[in-house]
Amino acid sequence: MSLLIEICSWIFILLGSFLLLTGSLGLIRLPDFWSRLHGASISDTGGVLFLILGMMLHVTTIWVFFKLLAIAIFIFISSPTASHAIANAAFVTLGYKKKKGERK
Repeated sequence: MSLLIEICSWIFILLGSFLLLTGSLGLIRLPDFWSRLHGASISDTGGVLFLILGMMLHVTTIWVFFKLLAIAIFIFISSPTASHAIANAAFVTLGYKKKKGERK
């Protein structure tokens, strides 16, 4: 049973690391602000939550488990909210400019 938990823990940690790496590459490769913000916010939230889930399976004390759970809940709520606030501030300040030939 312990080996199965270790394997699942490392799978979640590697999956979270992959999502964070993919989001980092998306910041470089995506063309505009809106795409970069969307790619970074989705992969950031998912990657960190998978990393924390892997760490939760890996810990031995219940107090560390609940601390990681509190961090996961905080990130799950605050990261999408912060991304929305950034997008809203950019939209209000800069507006959205349609490209030539683009439909609404």
